Amino acid sequence: MEKEGGFVNRPPLLDETNYDYWKSQTSAYLKSIDNKTWKAILKGWEHPFVLDKDGHKTEVLKPEEEWSAPEYEQALANSRALNATLNGVDKNMFRMIKQCNVAKDAWETLKIAHEGTIKIKSSKIQVLTTKFENLKMKEDETIRDYYMNVLDIANSFDSLGEKLSNEKLIRKILRSLPKRFDMKVTTIEEAQDTTSMKVEELIESLQNFKIMINSRKEKYMNIALSADMQETQESPNNNENLVGSVVLLGRLFNRILERAN
Repeated sequence: MEKEGGFVNRPPLLDETNYDYWKSQTSAYLKSIDNKTWKAILKGWEHPFVLDKDGHKTEVLKPEEEWSAPEYEQALANSRALNATLNGVDKNMFRMIKQCNVAKDAWETLKIAHEGTIKIKSSKIQVLTTKFENLKMKEDETIRDYYMNVLDIANSFDSLGEKLSNEKLIRKILRSLPKRFDMKVTTIEEAQDTTSMKVEELIESLQNFKIMINSRKEKYMNIALSADMQETQESPNNNENLVGSVVLLGRLFNRILERAN
């Protein structure tokens, strides 16, 4: 599913591991049905009651055949939202909400189960904050892979109602890159306004820088190798020059790596 994309005619299936993904996808799906369906999640639904002669609500439930058109539309929106929610969870999650007749109640039950109460939510945010601050790009990690790790944490913040700003993400990425990117980071900070820069623009710029560095390494290595081979071929003492060429080539390669890092 992740390789082929999701479905537009039904929400993804919620299990114990993918609530962040499910919440975003299902919210978009419910909104795509119509605004009344999504409103049923936000505001809930109450079964209509019979009114007394003064227009006050009694404790008697109003028969469905006596519902007004607006009451019927609200009930239908609740049914659509509830149906999508019930069919968008696995068996374990279904047990938690099978008794719910109101879509909002089912939605809130799942939310509390995965996001927790206010106290638990605050604790999760603190854990995420520490994880975000300690995150650094590994030496053998690509720019794209590291960016995906940053986005995973950002999405987790978003699911808890704490959205990370674009500027904060950019500053985090610039601060946590390996030393070989120092020159590029300095250039970006001096030449561009990071407050108006988009994260995607930063990632593209860093990837282009990495490609340029790799291209220069390959170019210098080819030049050094070509020069040494020519010198070896022209020398009368090929064996001695070959050894010297290998040593020289190793030194040149180390210097190139030091400059790039």
